[in-house]
This record gives sequence, C-alpha cells and structure tokens, in this order.
Amino acid sequence: MVEQPVADKSVRTAWAADAEAIGQVQARAWMRSYHELLPQALLNQIDAMTFADAWRQAVVRPPSAQHRVLVALDHGNVVGFAATAPSGDPDAGPYDGEVAAFHVDPDAHGHGHGSRLLAAVADTLRADGFTRARIWLVVGDDQLRGFLEPAGWAADSAHRTLDLTGDGSATLRQVRLHTDLDTDPAESAAAPADPPG
Repeated sequence: MVEQPVADKSVRTAWAADAEAIGQVQARAWMRSYHELLPQALLNQIDAMTFADAWRQAVVRPPSAQHRVLVALDHGNVVGFAATAPSGDPDAGPYDGEVAAFHVDPDAHGHGHGSRLLAAVADTLRADGFTRARIWLVVGDDQLRGFLEPAGWAADSAHRTLDLTGDGSATLRQVRLHTDLDTDPAESAAAPADPPG
C-alpha cells in the first residue's frame, strides 16, 4: 500500500484531541496580544487548560451545526485556530456569520497560517449559508486589524465595551469588522504573510 502524501501546512476541522493544543495557542496568543491591554492580575489568570476544556466542549457539543472550530496545522501540530458561528449581534440577520475566535501561535507567525485559516473560515461560513461575516476586535489589537483589512474586512459603526471583572475595574473596548462573503477571494487584496496573534 502506497502512503498518500500529507500537506505540511493545512487547515481542517478540529477534533476533541486538538483541544489541549488549541488552549495552549490561545493562552500564548492572548499573552502576546493583550499584555499591554489587560491588568497583570487578569493576565495571571490566563490558563491554557481552562481554555482547552472550553474548546473541547465546543468541538464535542457545539450549540448548533453552524458552530465550527478549525485548526491550522504545521506538520500535524496545531499552530492556529478559528471558530465560526451565526452572529449573535442584535442587528444580525440570518445570513450574518461570525468569526468568534481567530488566533495563530505567536511563534508560528510569518508562515502563511493566518492566510490559510482565514480562507478556510470564509469557505466554512459560505458552506453554512452565510453571505456576510463579522468579527469583534479589541481596540489596540493593531496586528489582527492590519491583517484583516487588506484581506477585505472593514470596520462598521458597531462598538462595545466588555466588563471583564463585573465591577468595571477592567474593561476592553471592541470594534466590529465585516466582509462580504459573496466576493470572490481572488479579487480581494492578498492578506499579509504575517498572521495575527
């Protein structure tokens, strides 16, 4: 029997066994992206295993068939992930999808993982019947915004503030970006090679 070649770098649907690696990627990405935006007390609470438990549930028991988790792989190792879902925004219509999470391991930047993952996210949302996509970005996450905007994402007028502690002592401001999924990705500007954190 001849072994089939496997792509060194690829994207696929996440498996439950990927949860621990997804949690580790998220923890490293949050520490890199938010180290100047979050109080140290909250940074100290970032825990890869807590993230892993949540992602295992998301993979094993998604809230709907349109909730999906994707992983970017490099030689079989998880180096990035994204989650897609129907948009939960009050102004969302039935054809509005959302990128609920999008992270690439900071140590894996510059290898095209972000671009492959973003293309797979768009394909997944289209396959699930969405014609528009949204993503909420933390104000100050200039790396992710600088990655998405050349790929055809643009800010709309929506913004919100997240109360991280419940008492107003630590908040994060977010802005929403959106893109039209009906547009041929080949017609959009190419995404930068450096993926976001």
